[in-house]
Amino acid sequence: MRLLLMLIAWYFAQPAAASDLPGLIADPANWAIQTGDFANTRYSTLDEITRDNVGTLRPAWSFSTGVLRGHEGGPLVVGDVMYVHTPFPNTVYALDLKNDGAILWRYEPRQDSQVIEVMCCDTVYRGLAYDDGTIFLHQADTTLVALDARTGAVKWSVKNGDPTKGEVNTATVLPIKGKVIVGLAGGEFGVRCHLTAYDETTGERLWRAYATGPDADILFDPKTTTVLGKPVGAESSLKSWEGEQWQIGGACPWGWFSADPDLGLVYYGTGNPASWNPVQRPGDNKWSNAIIARDIDTGVARWVYQMTPHDEWDFDGVNEMILTEGAVAGRDRKLLTHFDRNGFGYTLDRATGELLWADKFDPSVNWASGVETDPASPDYGRPIRDPAFSTDQDGMGEDMNVEGICPGAPGAKNEQPAAYSPKTQLFYVPTNHVCMDYEPFRVAYTAGQPYVGATLRIFPGPDEVGAFKGDNPMGSVTAVDRATGKIAWTIPERFSVWSGILATAGDVVFYGTLEGYLKAVDAESGKALFRFKTPSGIIGNVTTYRHDGRQYVAVLSGVGGWAGIGLAAGLTDPADGSGAVGAYQSLSRYTALGGQLTVFSLPR
Repeated sequence: MRLLLMLIAWYFAQPAAASDLPGLIADPANWAIQTGDFANTRYSTLDEITRDNVGTLRPAWSFSTGVLRGHEGGPLVVGDVMYVHTPFPNTVYALDLKNDGAILWRYEPRQDSQVIEVMCCDTVYRGLAYDDGTIFLHQADTTLVALDARTGAVKWSVKNGDPTKGEVNTATVLPIKGKVIVGLAGGEFGVRCHLTAYDETTGERLWRAYATGPDADILFDPKTTTVLGKPVGAESSLKSWEGEQWQIGGACPWGWFSADPDLGLVYYGTGNPASWNPVQRPGDNKWSNAIIARDIDTGVARWVYQMTPHDEWDFDGVNEMILTEGAVAGRDRKLLTHFDRNGFGYTLDRATGELLWADKFDPSVNWASGVETDPASPDYGRPIRDPAFSTDQDGMGEDMNVEGICPGAPGAKNEQPAAYSPKTQLFYVPTNHVCMDYEPFRVAYTAGQPYVGATLRIFPGPDEVGAFKGDNPMGSVTAVDRATGKIAWTIPERFSVWSGILATAGDVVFYGTLEGYLKAVDAESGKALFRFKTPSGIIGNVTTYRHDGRQYVAVLSGVGGWAGIGLAAGLTDPADGSGAVGAYQSLSRYTALGGQLTVFSLPR
């Protein structure tokens, strides 16, 4: 009888199925979605922890995940339960916040370990999603699983891709309006990727949209889908590829999703075209490296904008879209801001796709001098390239090494999400201050085999962002003004800042470093306020929540990802990891493998 009563009490302690995601997002006690909200601001209105007391922050408790690979993403908090994920094999834990984080249930997927061999840049996973009593897990092998949030029981599952072709998953999903929107990875294997919506309750596929190919496949209406305010025209993607190359064109949506429920739109970015050798794929290669706004209900594209036509440097466009509102050029608008791997930050009108400003957020960017923002120009929206850093070299780039390209392939910013504070009206951007030498070579396509076609050497960028103890910094946290795109201040870091940033109403900005430090700085000035060394390098995203009247800050540590692939996978050849092993070889002096959640609070 006692056991039965305990089980009943435990069951009713779990989040109620009647809860809905918009309501949970509105309550800052929860952290119910990886991005903090549908707008991807990663901002919390909690203000118990302030610039004045954050220096007294202390670890409250911790939890070992049992996995020693790169830990991206972060935990979810819904009521009295925290949901924690791991990299491959994508184990899920439900932890009881009322009982010192005791394990309520765990879900351990059975996946073929051969999936690891076709995962680019470590076995990372960017986190779970929650809605209406269900936890959504998109496994590395592309199996989408719906778990009962109370018990961990499988409600339904569906396969979204084929790992034997190189189709895998590293991204979280977006539950919205009764749908689960999911992406795919695999551009380095010549996969033709898609975005798909499934029914939250049944797992039924509702729509699927590719980024390359005929209009019927990419769900473009040539008359109503626009690019920079004009109809995109018929077969816009097909016209930008040579022959049938669009069928192995990549353009994978492996990053983050944002949504505007009022406009009924979901926003996301597409990845690089395949292969990395631009000589083999003439044309703009649409719609790779693009921002796409799609109707949530139908998947039909409302507008599209391509940041890097004919990408020659692996500048995926998958980084998060941050949705804000405010005045730009004297007019109030609904805005979308995107800090791209190519080193430029972009702000567009998110209703129409009109480009409002584009500016460098790392001064070392040299592949282009700027972006044409004059709507009257025939080159409106296109980058102003410097031909000295082209890896195509007018079609003569085979086996030609191009040196000193900035940024390097990891980008001036990778997938690690920025944050936005409506109090300061600043974006807080985690950056990679790296450059590269790039040598393309011809590569043949074989399904399920790497389809890259370039050798890279990655190295720290110039010390324009400020020297770090005598060495050129490899990263920074950079504050960018919402209205103008201008840099307000920069904090240099020894290594790339590969952690997602958190901004709070307490005027504190949190982030993690590859050495393993959780850091806090003043949201207005960037002044250092706090740091604590966790057991391993941090590539996870900092989150916050309130429980029993106290504010907590949580972060996953576990070095890995592209920057930490040498440590994570035991690689030693400097050329491995597309040059990342050599670039970050000194990281092993500062941290080691791990897999731990650390939760902080103020002392009582």
